[in-house]
Amino acid sequence: MITLTTLRETPLVLNAILIEAVRSTPDTTIQLVGGQTYVVKETLEEVKAATIDFYRQVGLTGLNSARRLEDGRRKEEE
Repeated sequence: MITLTTLRETPLVLNAILIEAVRSTPDTTIQLVGGQTYVVKETLEEVKAATIDFYRQVGLTGLNSARRLEDGRRKEEE
């Protein structure tokens, strides 16, 4: 979960895994996979950084790198 701030200065806690898109138009708008839309005070870059930090905390970063490494080892063994 990431904690952001609404335009009314209230905290908003979102499940970062459900974020489908983040836009800066100029307010930062977050769209979730279920279609819900939220407007927050944080910049697009701040939302992106918070999401990446969350992914690291739950162990979701580096999965593609590990798969590529495994695929490379398989090719060498063949």
